[in-house]
Amino acid sequence: QVQLVESGGGLVQPGGSLRLSCAASGFKIGAMGWYRQAPGKQRELVALITKPGSTNYADSVKGRFTITRDDAKNTVYLQMNSLKPEDTGVYYCNGDLGPHPYDYWGQGTQVTVSS
Repeated sequence: QVQLVESGGGLVQPGGSLRLSCAASGFKIGAMGWYRQAPGKQRELVALITKPGSTNYADSVKGRFTITRDDAKNTVYLQMNSLKPEDTGVYYCNGDLGPHPYDYWGQGTQVTVSS
């Protein structure tokens, strides 16, 4: 059984910051990613982190977002700085965990960037 719980979203002004958390239970996390779904758009990959800690980012967030992991807490984080209105959306985490990797989704956490 796999459960992913995203938290930390909210309403922020452009240029502000948020720190999202993704707490996993049931299985230990492997490579993990953050995804987002903007209004009227399909879900897209925002950031990835491997078990050794290597990271990759979508061009749109590179230099502004940082993905990290705490294996002791079985949790992945996304630090989001210099937020833009285009970052608005529901943020989800997923990854290599459990018997069906990348097949588990939580409820997501809403991020709204607006003045």
